[in-house]
Amino acid sequence: MVHEKSSLIDAPTTEHSRPAAAATLLALMHAQGEVERLSEREQLLSSMLVSVNAVLWAIDWETRRVLYVSPAYERVFGRSAALLLADHREWRNSVHPEDLDYAEHSLARVLEQGAVEDREYRIITADGQIRWLSDKCYINQQVEPGEPLIVVGMAEDITEKKQMELELHRLATTDVLTQSSNRRHFFECANQAFDSACAQGAPLSFLLLDIDDFKDVNDTYGHLEGDQVLRRIAESGRGVLRRGDLFGRIGGEEFAAVLPGCAPEMALQVAERLGKEIQALSFNYEGQAFGVTISQGLASLTEADSTLDSLFARADAAMYEAKRLGKNRVIAG
Repeated sequence: MVHEKSSLIDAPTTEHSRPAAAATLLALMHAQGEVERLSEREQLLSSMLVSVNAVLWAIDWETRRVLYVSPAYERVFGRSAALLLADHREWRNSVHPEDLDYAEHSLARVLEQGAVEDREYRIITADGQIRWLSDKCYINQQVEPGEPLIVVGMAEDITEKKQMELELHRLATTDVLTQSSNRRHFFECANQAFDSACAQGAPLSFLLLDIDDFKDVNDTYGHLEGDQVLRRIAESGRGVLRRGDLFGRIGGEEFAAVLPGCAPEMALQVAERLGKEIQALSFNYEGQAFGVTISQGLASLTEADSTLDSLFARADAAMYEAKRLGKNRVIAG
């Protein structure tokens, strides 16, 4: 029996078949080389994606199906990529509840703008950590008519940057000793509260308080003990005031509070309660107990007050009147 030869190399060689066989062999070798190069590129791309700390993602906008998510997803989100690929709502479940509406609406803006690059929101990882993301997203411009609309994006973990920004803001706005607002930040917020109260026709009160005979405290017990007095008074102020009230240290031994939405009668009650809380504080220096009192000036917003300065000036005059009348009291101006 004669067997037919299937190999191009084993086939009978003719003048016409010799070039064709060589060309085919070269084509096969070239194709094999291309496959190897593609494989190398895929391996290189895969290794690069593993090392990139940003989360690369792509979704089919119509179906909301997640088409791709890079390996960094599991490191940044602390959640399974397989679950996200199976159900896009897994992303929604990871967004901080307070940021969810913003995250969804800002993502939808990509349809109008073609790209959204200023998205920053918080996520909660599977183990309860809160992280900040900068998530930029774009419409894939290579879409042909009739093909699905693909939105691609890159989410970067900016938690450390945000923490640094918050710390810098805290240092810029907070009195280091008492952890209350410093003078500049207090008056910035106070002016905003004043403008808001005037625009809404709402009540607002300004309270100024000064520690009585604070120089004697420093001279008798030392500046370290004086610092402790300032810290304890600041704690009392934050404890007595209502949520939304402003409180700050605006001078050496001088503090101030702005009480939005607080009518004069209620503001007077708050000031009196604060005075009693501070008078009840007890300090001890080398076995010797001592206490402190404060003098307070209170001013409430009237139609004659065109700026916060006029309200502050009336509170200041009332505080000095409280000093003149014997200290440890509230005077409304």
